[in-house]
Amino acid sequence: MKAIVIEQYGGIEELKELELERPVINDDQVLLEIHATSINPIDWKLREGYLKEMLPFEFPIILGWDAAGVIAERGKNVTKFEVGDRVFTRPLTTRQGTYAEYVPVEEYLLAKMPETMSFEEGAAIPLTGLTAWEGLVEIAGVKEGDKVLVHAGAGGVGTFAIQIAKSFGAFVATTASEKNAELLESLGADQVIDYKNEDFSEVLSDFDIVLDTMGGEIRTKSFGILKSKGKLVSIIEPPSEGEEKKYDVEIGYLFLEPDGAKLQKLADLYESGKLKAVIGETFDFTEKGLKNAHKLSETHHAQGKLVVRIK
Repeated sequence: MKAIVIEQYGGIEELKELELERPVINDDQVLLEIHATSINPIDWKLREGYLKEMLPFEFPIILGWDAAGVIAERGKNVTKFEVGDRVFTRPLTTRQGTYAEYVPVEEYLLAKMPETMSFEEGAAIPLTGLTAWEGLVEIAGVKEGDKVLVHAGAGGVGTFAIQIAKSFGAFVATTASEKNAELLESLGADQVIDYKNEDFSEVLSDFDIVLDTMGGEIRTKSFGILKSKGKLVSIIEPPSEGEEKKYDVEIGYLFLEPDGAKLQKLADLYESGKLKAVIGETFDFTEKGLKNAHKLSETHHAQGKLVVRIK
């Protein structure tokens, strides 16, 4: 099978096309024929070597942890899915990623794609959609009437977080550049703060939830807009000792645990018209295409998700 891999850590020049053996599945897995995948910061952070201690994989490593496609084979213990089913998934983080024509996936990580969902949309949702869902729904417990601030609303996590919070009936504010305001309002944002010209900490107050996708100074400033016992959920850094008491808030830290049942809830939101994938750009499945996608992702200014069309 065709795959784009890294054989050592480094810059985008390390992305190389190879012909590899088709993966062999175990009894609890399916073999997914991938039609589309997408780019996430974990891809280039691992490529650069930043995560080599946390994820000590052997080379060659196939990057990529989002996939939409068709089941080509299934293990004998797989009961909920058939060969030919259209599915999407956030596979386990292994050295067999999704920059490839096939990937093995555990059954519990699969969700069926709605008939109206394209493979490109399916590939755009899993990692960032699940991150937004876990942060807002499972950790923060978002509910009707809550005031929610989503940082970097035009990013991969942000676009889904706005829509998920709105689906629960929350008031949603978000930070973004002025050029993205119209898009974010179309997703349901009630207040878009132009971070280049406004300081969110001076215009917002008494919020129930902050979804921190930035860390650093922005995270610190976010504590000031929360009400007493409000919740800050970070996808960047865990709480430091004494922070909760100092700011009189609750702090959650999210490291995604993928799950097909949760992904199916996002599929249901999509079918009900309450969730859509915002795809910024689509790239070809070539060395050049992946290098360009990584280069854009590394700027932190991509709008929505960057998708790679494999078939």
